[in-house]
Amino acid sequence: MWKEDDNKLKKSFTFKDFKEAFAFMTEVAKTVDEMDHHPFWTNTYNKVTFELNTHDAGDIVTEKDKNLAAAIDKIFEKTKK
Repeated sequence: MWKEDDNKLKKSFTFKDFKEAFAFMTEVAKTVDEMDHHPFWTNTYNKVTFELNTHDAGDIVTEKDKNLAAAIDKIFEKTKK
């Protein structure tokens, strides 16, 4: 579940290994480019962490962030099948 904290939506995803995490990031990259809404994210081995907010709106959580969070969740569900 995404957590709203410090004007950001935050969530981490854990994978079997680095290769799975990187494949997930590659799929997310396609979506964020299509949405033109690029997240702050980090990757350490098998863990990918996101912090979403909208810089143009004063670094607050907006509908754009909620839509991106939903898209990221959908990609994660597809990768786990």
